[in-house]
Amino acid sequence: MTQAHVVFATITGNNEDIADIVTEGLEDLGITVQETEISQTDAAELQDADIVVICPYTYDEGNLPEEGLDFFDDLADLDLSGKTFGVAGSGDVFYQEFYNVAVDKFADALKNTGAKQGAPNVKINLDPDEADIETLDQFSQTLVDSALQQN
Repeated sequence: MTQAHVVFATITGNNEDIADIVTEGLEDLGITVQETEISQTDAAELQDADIVVICPYTYDEGNLPEEGLDFFDDLADLDLSGKTFGVAGSGDVFYQEFYNVAVDKFADALKNTGAKQGAPNVKINLDPDEADIETLDQFSQTLVDSALQQN
């Protein structure tokens, strides 16, 4: 059975909401999902999943979540070849060029592990609305389709 691990970092709750939507979407597609908060997650746990999803926020002017810095650094030591990943996060367009850059940084870090990007990055302004939920459901579907093709 296909396993997924969804990891989120949140201050306002928006990224936990995104993680919950993605988790539910994956479960609806028959995937077994573990969802954890980034500071409570050992990056090595991702090796047990077929699909890896990170839901980070971008702090201030392009900073990664402080509670996720160790997790981010630990990704560099992993070999996630054969895994499929996706990154979806909430940010605030107020920060203009720094809007949701943590999403891109985590995607790049996961690419460097040898994992295959299974869906385009999703960037949501603040809390997810109905259109964002549809986007996240499609994100989940695309990840599953990509993971099944890879296996």
